[in-house]
Amino acid sequence: MNNKPEIKIGIVAVSRDCFPESLSVNRRKALVDAYTKKYGADDIYECPVCIVESEIHMVQALEDVKNAGCNALVVYLGNFGPEISETLLAKHFEGPKMFIAAAEESGDNLVQGRGDAYCGMLNASYNLQLRNVKAYIPEYPVGNAEECADMIHDFVPIAKAVYALNNLKIISFGPRPLNFLACNAPIKQLYNIGVEIEENSELDLFEAFNKHAGDERIPAVVKEMEEELGAGNKKPEILSKLAQYELTLKDWVEEHRGYRKYVALTGKCWPAFQTQFGFVPCYVNSRLTAQGIPVSCEVDIYGTLSEFIGTVVSDDIVTLLDINNSVPNDMYDEDIKGKYNYTQKDTFMGFHCGNTASSKLTSCEMKYQMIMARTLPEEVTQGTLEGDIVPGDITFFRLQSTADSKLRAYIAHGEVLPVATRSFGSIGVFAIPEMGRFYRHVLIEGGFPHHGAVAFGHWGKALFEVFKYIGVPVDEIGYNQPAGVRYPTENPWG
Repeated sequence: MNNKPEIKIGIVAVSRDCFPESLSVNRRKALVDAYTKKYGADDIYECPVCIVESEIHMVQALEDVKNAGCNALVVYLGNFGPEISETLLAKHFEGPKMFIAAAEESGDNLVQGRGDAYCGMLNASYNLQLRNVKAYIPEYPVGNAEECADMIHDFVPIAKAVYALNNLKIISFGPRPLNFLACNAPIKQLYNIGVEIEENSELDLFEAFNKHAGDERIPAVVKEMEEELGAGNKKPEILSKLAQYELTLKDWVEEHRGYRKYVALTGKCWPAFQTQFGFVPCYVNSRLTAQGIPVSCEVDIYGTLSEFIGTVVSDDIVTLLDINNSVPNDMYDEDIKGKYNYTQKDTFMGFHCGNTASSKLTSCEMKYQMIMARTLPEEVTQGTLEGDIVPGDITFFRLQSTADSKLRAYIAHGEVLPVATRSFGSIGVFAIPEMGRFYRHVLIEGGFPHHGAVAFGHWGKALFEVFKYIGVPVDEIGYNQPAGVRYPTENPWG
């Protein structure tokens, strides 16, 4: 299933009627040419109907971009721009929107060729605030054609995420496991950002699973699993049950998505899950996440929400990990010190039982869940996917409605080091600059739970803008402060 949006951005140029309209016409054409030349034309649409100078033009342009199938909007100030009409356009367009402005081209053309869009952007932003209209404005929103094309390209993943959240349903099964209050999920903030939620009992899921016994599609899914696991298929006897469970979840998604285009899942995976279903769901969770349907364990609603955002922004597979354990002294000394520019406090191990997709592991094996097997029969804990996480750049992040029902987030760039973990589960040795201080003054101080989403690559710039756009206060978006920059709660004497 296609569980991520395709974005088509309508580019509408605006002009104040006391400025030459030709400025906006020619600058829009140059912008579209620059974007097409560098990034292709598949995800943009140049509105040809009019240059917006009035409210009537605004209505014409709005209808045109809607009819063209645009689900995101760029309002381009080719000159000063009409502050009322251009912000009304943004108000009445239902998808994510962006405002950018044209820079002047030449010192030889600053009489009839001066557009004053630098000034116009101030009026546009003020009017957006008057109308309570959210719009993405780049860090420096004024540029020539090539620079504005780059700004629009940066807007694409932001627009995808904002649009996707407004069309997302999260489906959950069961309450949180005992002693997992950290995964509390005040759902009011989901509605505030446009997300729907459907909460079910794990009994509902168990009933649906049992109805899928003998499903004729099971052998084909088992074959897929065998091909994916290869030599790591150490528990072949459990694959048919896992395939049955995967089909159960996929069918549930199709039957319960309702009017929503996109879906993410979260389920209660212990303690009764193992004894009743006869396996653990980790491998199936990894497979669905790899197919673009994020699945978090332990009924972590905001965990799967974070995964979904990461999936859309990065256009790649994500994972959800515990910020789990410190790197031992001897391991740091042997494998990290002197080889990588990180202190021991910059490092930690990210772990989960087996929910990371096989393509994000250096190698993988199907095993049993060791922690659960300490208190349950081993045969009912089969189904984890174990292996070390692939080394490379990552973004560790989370969006959360915390215990006080405030929307908060954090973002940190780092990497997975090419260091053998010597442990079990889906696990990696992570390094984030100044992680020790970040851990204390953002994660602990901010009331974040132990689960963090991991996107592969550095996506902090886009994630930060997504969180701002959907309403997370800027002072509630934590990040790892560089050395020498003190957190508000950090003891100045160390």
